[in-house]
Amino acid sequence: MFEACEKSGWLLHAFVVMNNHYHLALETPEGNLVAGMQWLQATFANRFNRLRGERGHLFQGRYKSLLVEPGAALGQVCHYLHLNPVRAGLVTVDDLPTYRASSYWHLWQKKRPACLRVETALAEAGGLADTPAGRQAYARFLAWQAAEGPAGKTKAYVSMSRGWALGTKDFKTALINDHALAETSRAWEKTGVREMREARWEKALAVGLAVLEKSSADATAERKSAPWKIALAAKLKQTTQADNRWLAEHLHMGTPVAVSHHAGQVRRGLNPAAEKLWRELRILNIKT
Repeated sequence: MFEACEKSGWLLHAFVVMNNHYHLALETPEGNLVAGMQWLQATFANRFNRLRGERGHLFQGRYKSLLVEPGAALGQVCHYLHLNPVRAGLVTVDDLPTYRASSYWHLWQKKRPACLRVETALAEAGGLADTPAGRQAYARFLAWQAAEGPAGKTKAYVSMSRGWALGTKDFKTALINDHALAETSRAWEKTGVREMREARWEKALAVGLAVLEKSSADATAERKSAPWKIALAAKLKQTTQADNRWLAEHLHMGTPVAVSHHAGQVRRGLNPAAEKLWRELRILNIKT
């Protein structure tokens, strides 16, 4: 792992190796997560098989990666990783410094790998310094977390491993809008793809409502088959990947089948009133 960090220029904020899996809180300044992980897992598997005289795959499936917001979210991830052996019943919280396969063990060592950034967990536990007093305070903080805090709750930890990003809504929105993340990238899972798509659908819907001088309140109040609703649904189906269920919910058009039926009529020229409005929506050209 430390070789991979050196080769890839990674910064390692926290890590823990368990009996059958591991967790890394990585920062990749060079944007080379995939290449680095390929080297790490392939090299480890080759060395393991050579040592044990075995053959074949060592890891089950590919790794899962989540984007993490710097600051509190990253600090929470570090605390969760450090407490993983406690949650698994491998050590008590008092014996946690003896669990060597963790960045927490390295926290107490004078000599550390150059890639390791133990100061992240310390800083996000209350602005603690990398000093004997700061490390002792962090030990007490983890003991509190294990007993009463969110990082000690197994159910909460499971939620940390879900989704595609950890952080505030503004953080996720910035990733979607400012960085134009590719939906097909292997770095984000299906949940992230769906969330990115829906954010774009909402943006397209807002543009369409503005063009038609309508609002979400109008969508709620007016009849399900109002021509402007049909026109907007047809345009969103044309220019985005918004599905019928999502459109039915956000435009209050009843069932997904109804959305499909009405949009089909517009395409076939069977609803002149809606088709006229549909043509006015040419400005709406936001694609996913």
